[in-house]
Amino acid sequence: MAHKLGLDCKLYYNEDGNENPIVPANWTELSNTRDVTLNLEKGEADVTTRANNGYRATATTLKDASVEFEMVWDPDDAGFTALRQAFFNNASIGILILDGAVTAAGSQGLVADMEVVNFSRNEPLQETVTVSVTLKPAYSDEPPRWVVLPES
Repeated sequence: MAHKLGLDCKLYYNEDGNENPIVPANWTELSNTRDVTLNLEKGEADVTTRANNGYRATATTLKDASVEFEMVWDPDDAGFTALRQAFFNNASIGILILDGAVTAAGSQGLVADMEVVNFSRNEPLQETVTVSVTLKPAYSDEPPRWVVLPES
C-alpha cells in the first residue's frame, strides 16, 4: 500500500488569484508552514419519510472547505507577508493545496480564492513565535474546485 507523508504535500499561493487552468509558474510555495489541515465537509438536509422503513434519510447540501496551518512569525517571508496583507486588506488570495508538487502529474487537491479569516500570533515562552492561519473560500468568478494535475 502506498502512503504519503505530510512533508511531501505542498501549499501554494497566487496573489493574482485562482486560475483555470493552473499554470505552475504562477504559484509560489508557502514553505514556512507546518501541520497543514484541509477540512472538507458537507451540510445535511433531513429527507426522512415514512417510506424509509424507520430509518432517517439524509441528502447532502453545500460543501464547506477550510485550510488551517501554522507559520513561523517571519515578516521577511514573502508568503507570510502575502497572507498578512490579505488579512488586513480584506482581500482574497489564490490558494492551491496539493498532495505533491504543482509540477508533478497526478498531484491533486483543492484550488480556490480564499479569505484569511484567522491570523493569530502565538507567543509561547520557550518556543518560536508562530501565527495560526485559517483560510476559507471567498466569493469569486472562479469557484473552488478539486484538481488533478495536469488539468485538462
